[in-house]
Amino acid sequence: MKQPVTRERRGQLDRGEAEATHLAEVLAVDFAKLMANVAPGLPASAITPMRNAAKRGITLRMQGAATLLRVHGHGDHAQWSRHASDTVRGWACYLIGSDPGLSLEHKLDALRALADDAHFGVREWAWLAVRPHIVSEPLRVLTHLHGWSTDASPNVRRFACEALRPRGVWAAHIALFKQEPHHALPLLQALCRDASRYVQDSVGNWLNDAGKSQPDWVRALCSEWQEHHADDPANTYIRKRALRSL
Repeated sequence: MKQPVTRERRGQLDRGEAEATHLAEVLAVDFAKLMANVAPGLPASAITPMRNAAKRGITLRMQGAATLLRVHGHGDHAQWSRHASDTVRGWACYLIGSDPGLSLEHKLDALRALADDAHFGVREWAWLAVRPHIVSEPLRVLTHLHGWSTDASPNVRRFACEALRPRGVWAAHIALFKQEPHHALPLLQALCRDASRYVQDSVGNWLNDAGKSQPDWVRALCSEWQEHHADDPANTYIRKRALRSL
């Protein structure tokens, strides 16, 4: 059932005073009003394009907001990464992802704290903001993120997997991993018994993605895991999720 967003609640979200608590609230935010409220020094020329983009998809609006902030002198992501609004912290993700002065590795490292954000939406924007670069150089990103698979935070471990999903959600596909998923095997092996359900879901979804184009490889890997980890509840859950479409 779709959850309603009251006028009072919309006002809080549009003023940047509160975080969205569910997807309907995330989608209800008026970007033009929010930008005018959190950056009152912006000229009308910065707000008008945001208002005109109101009916565009949210990922395009996130990108657009970051571009407008940078063009009008508000491109320092640190200024926004600790804001009370999850949407504004999402803009920080896109400022990092689109920063021409950062290498790909530096972008990933700059996103690490946002990948570990307490808000579910910000954690998604963190990987979506850099997804175009991941699609272009997946092996480079895979090498950099492998070390994140042992991070103490399940959010960071999940980012390492979710950012590299072959198909992903609201994101461009990674052709290499759709056809040759074995490249990611070291990362998947590192996470195949992860104690966090959040990470388990991501690993299972990664393999489910791969199974749409390489079902035999996914079946073989799950059979191997069953042989070695049959008594492990985390791996059992991952295997079930991985094979759900096969």
